[in-house]
Amino acid sequence: MHIVVMGAGGVGGYFGARLLRAGEQVTLVARGAHLEALRRDGLTIRSAIEGEFTVRPAAVETLDDVPRADAVLFCVKAFDTEAAAARLRPVLGPDTAVLSLQNGVDNEERIDAVLGRGHAMGGVAQVFAVIDAPGVIVHHFLGRIIFGELDGRRTPRAERLLAAFERAGIPVELTADVRRALWEKYAFICAVAGMTAVTRCTIGVVRETPAAWRMFGTLLEEVAALGRAAGVALPADTVDRLLKLAGGIAPGSRASLAQDLQQGRRLELEALHGHAVRLGERLGVSTPATCAVYAALEPHAAGRRD
Repeated sequence: MHIVVMGAGGVGGYFGARLLRAGEQVTLVARGAHLEALRRDGLTIRSAIEGEFTVRPAAVETLDDVPRADAVLFCVKAFDTEAAAARLRPVLGPDTAVLSLQNGVDNEERIDAVLGRGHAMGGVAQVFAVIDAPGVIVHHFLGRIIFGELDGRRTPRAERLLAAFERAGIPVELTADVRRALWEKYAFICAVAGMTAVTRCTIGVVRETPAAWRMFGTLLEEVAALGRAAGVALPADTVDRLLKLAGGIAPGSRASLAQDLQQGRRLELEALHGHAVRLGERLGVSTPATCAVYAALEPHAAGRRD
């Protein structure tokens, strides 16, 4: 398969490298110093699980002269969704799947609004991987993908993408209920991102601080309640399972939102806590902890304030 990775950061770069190493044709879309390093030195993955390896992908800034893609791994920040989707037009065929591996629960609808209904596919990347330096990605934890068509069908294009992930040795699940998976990740990332950003601490410190850990659980409960109110069939044990998952994160880890805050970059706040607050108001679901996180971080949403 020819797989285009739109957004060669921690998530896109890690999975793109795994696919390329397994023999798939992969084109990474990047920019700036990261793009220069990819072209000069290739992409190096330093994994706490798999060790270190380097691949040499095709790396581009624009897709104007790139062959048609069989699938796209769409891994940009949520605030770049519309602009990045429009950049895909040169490589799209009528059946090209655009698999969103982003944070949030409304990116698929936004992608289809730009490209036309039926291109977007929902997905969850369960992975902790970040750019450590231009051309270098450090992989800390997990590395699994859950994905599926938004209407639950098991389509030929989904089967082809499933086979590519399996050839690459990536733990993967093709699900008939991808919205449930999206909402479970959404609850999880709202809690991990919210608490590591607001406290300016690692997840290990959050776990060790009783009041912070209680608030972590409250965030999970609020977002799960939102999902159920929105019609998503989240199981009764959702919060307990996500708390257990959070207990296994390496103690020195911080969410990308917290890292962006620390480095003065624009935050994905509106796609995460902002969306939850607005949805709660619309559905009549109380979200006081989520509102508190949103209020605390909103002054920093656009990046560093001098």
